Amino acid sequence: MSRDNTPLQTSAVINEAVETLRDGGLVAFPTETVYGLGADAKNAEAIKKIFTAKGRPSNHPLIVHLAAPDKFDQAQIDWVPLLTPWVRDLSEDALKLMNAFWPGPLTLVFKKEKSVLNELTGGQDTVAIRAPAHPVAQELLRKFKGGVVAPSANRFGKVSPTSAADVRNEFEGMLDLMVLDGGDCEVGIESTIIDLSSGDCATLLRPGVITPKDILAKTGITVYQPGEAKDKNLIEGLPRVAGSLRAHYAPTTPLRLYAPGRVLDALSEFPDIKSRVAVAVWDSESSLGEDGHPSAHFEEVEVPSNSTTFASRLYRSLRDLDQQGWDLILFPEPPAGEEWDGVRDRLQRACFGSGPSSSSHASN
Repeated sequence: MSRDNTPLQTSAVINEAVETLRDGGLVAFPTETVYGLGADAKNAEAIKKIFTAKGRPSNHPLIVHLAAPDKFDQAQIDWVPLLTPWVRDLSEDALKLMNAFWPGPLTLVFKKEKSVLNELTGGQDTVAIRAPAHPVAQELLRKFKGGVVAPSANRFGKVSPTSAADVRNEFEGMLDLMVLDGGDCEVGIESTIIDLSSGDCATLLRPGVITPKDILAKTGITVYQPGEAKDKNLIEGLPRVAGSLRAHYAPTTPLRLYAPGRVLDALSEFPDIKSRVAVAVWDSESSLGEDGHPSAHFEEVEVPSNSTTFASRLYRSLRDLDQQGWDLILFPEPPAGEEWDGVRDRLQRACFGSGPSSSSHASN
């Protein structure tokens, strides 16, 4: 079972996982964001197994995970030799971003090198790359000595897994799936994705815990929102990226957001199914009471009012609530501010995809 303290995977287990990847098999492994379902990024047949296992459309690009080289006494890691097999050109900005945030929850999108498989790029001419910070992921990648593609280890469109137990629950029937247990994921939502493929400006494609503000402060690089890049022609050609579908990260129980003090409004949208409602409330606020609503049985669930802690527990909360048989789950709308953009993005997509027919939403 997964525990809060990281269970150390023995070298023997990691070596077995490396052999599995080399033989074209799948290995689920922990990263600091969520658990990934990994395959050799140079093996087209192995990559196809990921799409089949997840039920993921094959035009959805995957992220290549690379090991950070051992630092030893270098002041700065040299990322260039690691990236040259994958990307066509590395800008100064790219190097600044890697030096500031890798290994960590930041994915960068580049124009791809010719040899990069179409199976992993969803047929696009761009490739997404990151170096995960989790020690188990690092050791696996270092010993594998190559790139590993790893979307979240869950069925397509469903809530992402943040523990090894979540992965096993998702893929109960897949007896040959190897799962490395690295405890609970610290960050809890997927990486921030920045597009550098247009060459002259960095564009935010998916928000995460690393915000444009953090990037500006650490590197001096301005990150544009998709609508505000200098040259409008760049916008239409933005790459498709992981997690960009309108319905994603979704529980089977209907999920809705409520504005401050507006729980009743959210309930009135659901005249038929509000007999048992789980209402998430900020830990900094007083309780709702029964809110004078006779037909609904509320149970309050406290959620952290700190954005980092909220992110780290979001998928865990959604999974747990989804398994408790509620008729409706209500979450408070996250406050304004960049540090909340990542969780706001995940919650909005989860709401859109939620409900018993969420698998059909996900395929749209």
